[in-house]
Amino acid sequence: MTFFVRLAGDLPTMQKAFFRNAFALVIAIATLIIKRQKFKIDKEFGWDIFFRCLFGTTGLIANFYAIDKLALADANMLNKLSPFFAIILSIPLLKEKPSKTDIIATVIAFIGALFIIRPTPGNMGLIPSLIGLYGGFGAGCAYVFVRRATKKGAATPVIVICFSLFSCMLTMPFMVFNYVHMSVMQILILIAAGMAAAVGQFAITSAYKFAPAKKLSVFDYIQVIFAALWGIIFLKESPTFLSVIGYVIIIGVAFVRWEKARIEEKKQKA
Repeated sequence: MTFFVRLAGDLPTMQKAFFRNAFALVIAIATLIIKRQKFKIDKEFGWDIFFRCLFGTTGLIANFYAIDKLALADANMLNKLSPFFAIILSIPLLKEKPSKTDIIATVIAFIGALFIIRPTPGNMGLIPSLIGLYGGFGAGCAYVFVRRATKKGAATPVIVICFSLFSCMLTMPFMVFNYVHMSVMQILILIAAGMAAAVGQFAITSAYKFAPAKKLSVFDYIQVIFAALWGIIFLKESPTFLSVIGYVIIIGVAFVRWEKARIEEKKQKA
């Protein structure tokens, strides 16, 4: 998705976000119809879906902005801090107590993020990096509220539809007043971004329905590898040495957390 967003060219962030969510909305509605599920939002999880939409949309906009301003892998890596934000937020919202390993891993992950953000006065990418960091925070918040909503019985297609519709409604006014004409190729590229996003939304929403945040993080980092490859091959990007250090630190602690959780689960079953 991020590769197609960058490939769409010099279009306003809000316009890219609108079309990305518009196509995802169509796919989500079609899925609901095919599965013959009712579009129902109970009061019990209504606010959870609202906050999933709010943080998810603002996080997505921040991520799209970072994608346009930073190296593709850098923008993806900052967004992939979301599981660590999810760990922090799951304490008050899900009452899931993190282990010492989770706490240490989260601290180390944010140290790794500093290698990517590089908070120095001379770094021209500092503001986009901080906005990208918020993108990760927004996504982390959204994932926690997804888990809360699904645990209360919210259906996956309903959550995806609400998110896509909310995002379209929020970005539409900005797009209308700042619309930039798109070529047929740009439209096709954004359709591809929307399709990729829809598949990802269904997958991640279903994943958080069946497992806690701390068990899923490592799988979410595979996209960073692909983002780096697409950036190098197609966009002629070359990550800085400090950014690579940041990638290694963040992905490394994510893998250690996942491996530890896997071993502990195996011991409990034995």
